[in-house]
Amino acid sequence: MTSVTELLHANLHEVFNSRDAEARRAAVARVYTEDVVFTDPEGTGVGRAALDGKAAELLDRAPAEFEFVEDGIPYAGEDTGALAWAFGPVGAPVVRGIDIITVRDGRISALRTLVVPEPA
Repeated sequence: MTSVTELLHANLHEVFNSRDAEARRAAVARVYTEDVVFTDPEGTGVGRAALDGKAAELLDRAPAEFEFVEDGIPYAGEDTGALAWAFGPVGAPVVRGIDIITVRDGRISALRTLVVPEPA
């Protein structure tokens, strides 16, 4: 069984940080349940294809030098975990957030992404 911490890392690095579509799709199939529910500030999607599409869209509209990096330590329980991240050029992120996952049968079944709001 894959640990919650391993799933947090795979979600960030192998899926949302992968510009290689084939490698990303293989990671999506391995890391998430078929009925994964993904929620972020833009809405909610259901299923692996929707999640892969979201990752692809995000990376396609970002400059090539943008990448996700861990922005703190992972927090993990038996079936829940959280990992803060930063996105942008390394050392100069333009957005920060946190991913919160729920795990079922060794895969992520729910992913909620929260972002740090921009100053008013």
